[in-house]
Amino acid sequence: MRIRPLLALVAAGAAVVAVAPQAGAATAAGRAPLPTCRPSAVEVGAKADSRDKTVVRITVTNKGRHVCAVDRLPTVTFGDLDGAAQHVPPGESGPYRLVTGETAYATVRTVGAPGDEVRRVGGVTVAGDPSHHGRTFSARELGAGRYVEVWEPVSSWWKGSARAADAAVGVGRG
Repeated sequence: MRIRPLLALVAAGAAVVAVAPQAGAATAAGRAPLPTCRPSAVEVGAKADSRDKTVVRITVTNKGRHVCAVDRLPTVTFGDLDGAAQHVPPGESGPYRLVTGETAYATVRTVGAPGDEVRRVGGVTVAGDPSHHGRTFSARELGAGRYVEVWEPVSSWWKGSARAADAAVGVGRG
């Protein structure tokens, strides 16, 4: 009867596997990390506020067939200017889970305060994740006119609603 030694060997092997670090180890929540959404699986959108052209609302929608993640900090750049919108509150990269068909929202304030010095650019590029090239929206596509005014831009993190994204950067909806 060789079953007992075999069972003991299997049990010992399972114990080693249970305590050994794994590639792609589970997250603190006990789940395996989600794969980053493929660029072809997400659709980004952007539209300037009709009353305040220095407010741009952006979206990312999972059009793929699987749950995936984008970075919780959207990537928003402005024409040929260096840098990207800063995030409110400041934070580090991390995953934002997108279920198939789900949309996440962020709000960008392109000018810090009325009367600030501004630069003018022809468009804004939005990416759901920094590993994506993103999509460039011309000022006209955004509904911002001939150009987008930019000075010390800030962006919310991805949120579950447009209202929450607006609140994060101090934008009220009328």
